[in-house]
Amino acid sequence: MKAVVTGGAGFIGSHLCDHLIAHGHEVLVLDDLSTGSETNLEQLSGNPDFELVKGSILDKTLVRDVISECDTVFHLAAAVGVHTIVDKPLQSLRTNLHGTENVVEAAAARGARFLVASTSEVYGKNDTDGLTEDADRILGSPLKSRWSYAAAKGLDELVAYVYGEETGLPCVITRFFNIVGPRQTGRYGMVVPRFVGQALAGEPITVYGDGTQRRCFGSVFDIIPAVVKLMETPAAYNRAVNLGGLEEVTIRGLAERVVELTGSSSRIEYVSYEDAYGEGYEDMQRRMPDTALAGGLIGYKPQRRLDDIIGSIIEHKRAESPSPQVVVA
Repeated sequence: MKAVVTGGAGFIGSHLCDHLIAHGHEVLVLDDLSTGSETNLEQLSGNPDFELVKGSILDKTLVRDVISECDTVFHLAAAVGVHTIVDKPLQSLRTNLHGTENVVEAAAARGARFLVASTSEVYGKNDTDGLTEDADRILGSPLKSRWSYAAAKGLDELVAYVYGEETGLPCVITRFFNIVGPRQTGRYGMVVPRFVGQALAGEPITVYGDGTQRRCFGSVFDIIPAVVKLMETPAAYNRAVNLGGLEEVTIRGLAERVVELTGSSSRIEYVSYEDAYGEGYEDMQRRMPDTALAGGLIGYKPQRRLDDIIGSIIEHKRAESPSPQVVVA
């Protein structure tokens, strides 16, 4: 395929580019580098089948030009991370709403099949055991910035779905559940790399809330092949599909595992949501995916356990920093 990957310099996007290039496809990345990094794509520099275009998905003309010669679009570009959403809600809404509309419109004009990356955030406060793709959305007040991301991504899904229905073009919507792995940064609120970074530096591991919140974490190395397979599976077209891990853990338990696996002497500290994000922040107690649909469509079955996922991040961060790190057991 000749693919465009928006947000290809980001954590998930860069791994997708690696996979596509390794399987003989041509890849063009569109990224404004606001949260992504060229460092994530260094390994592809000089490859004749790879190109990076620096620019925003809000630039409608640029988006149309970039997509004009492709046959497949993977739309991963978005405002990401709790801190980004809470600190810059208006900018985040513009990126996630108008940007997605620009990308999907250009893909439809080109006649290209397209995938829109969505998120488990669309389920909001629904803490059902095993969220299926048709589970109800339970959102908080629309005036609380915490839920603006969920609202925007829900509309992104609707835009993609309607374009797919009306144009007949193949469209896939993926809902990611806490995907982690090498290259992910903790500076936007992603919890696993943040915990690992704190542990390796011998700093206190800061758990927001009381730590009883439960999550599942999926490996980027399980997710990326699944994303590509879904784009090649007609039965997946014009559907939303959950992708994530199946091993549930409390955030407190996650912090304890990070301490154990790094051999760190870091202590665990608890920080209130108000101190972390400001007044009025809300969180959900549990978020567990049901991935049976992905299993039925493409045989999806996560292979990597949580300890393997944490270990891959520890290895990556240690390789990133040649200076000695505090890991006193």
